[in-house]
Amino acid sequence: MYAESINKLIAELQKLPGIGPKSAQRLAFHLLGSSKKDIEELILAIREAKEKVKYCSICYNLTDIDPCKICSDESRDSRLLCVVAEPKDLVAIERSGVYNGKYHVLGGVISPLDGIEPESLRVKELLVRLGKNSVKEVVLAINPTTEGEVTTIYLTKLIKPLGVNLTRIAYGLPIGADMDYADPATLSKALEGRREVA
Repeated sequence: MYAESINKLIAELQKLPGIGPKSAQRLAFHLLGSSKKDIEELILAIREAKEKVKYCSICYNLTDIDPCKICSDESRDSRLLCVVAEPKDLVAIERSGVYNGKYHVLGGVISPLDGIEPESLRVKELLVRLGKNSVKEVVLAINPTTEGEVTTIYLTKLIKPLGVNLTRIAYGLPIGADMDYADPATLSKALEGRREVA
C-alpha cells in the first residue's frame, strides 16, 4: 500500500515499546507532515540524548552529569536508600514529592525466563554501598510482579544479615478506586498493609 520508505519508517517505529501497527502508522504520517525544522530538532534531540546520557556512577540513574543531581544533593538524607528496578521507577517516586533520600537503580528484576539472573543486576554495587555503614534504612520499591517479588525476596536474604533496617513500599488500593473492581491480590496487599487509624 505505501511507498517502501514509509513502510520502513512504520517498521522502525513499531520497534518502540507500546507502539503497535496503527500507532506506528499514525506517528509515521505525523512525522511526514511535520516541517523539516521539527524533524531536524527531533533527530538532534535523539542524537544528543544517546551521546550525553549515561548511568550515574553512584546510583545508576540515567543522567547527563556524573554524579547525578540526586546523588550530588547534600540536602537529601543519605541514611535512607530506596532500591528501584528502573530509572522510570525513580522518576515516579520523585514525582510524589514525599521521598528525600538517595536511590539505587538495579537495572531490572530477576527473570530467568528472560535470561536475567541476579548477576545481571547491580546487586554487588548495592551491597558495596551498604557496606559503607552510612545507610540506616533500605526501602525496597520494586513492582509487585512475580519477577519483582523474586527480586525482593533475593535482596531481603542479602540485606537482612547486614543489620540495616529493611522496609518495602506498601501496596493496595489506589485513592479513588472502587473495591468492586480490585483484584484479589491487590485487596490482599491492602489488608496486609493496614495500619492503625490516627
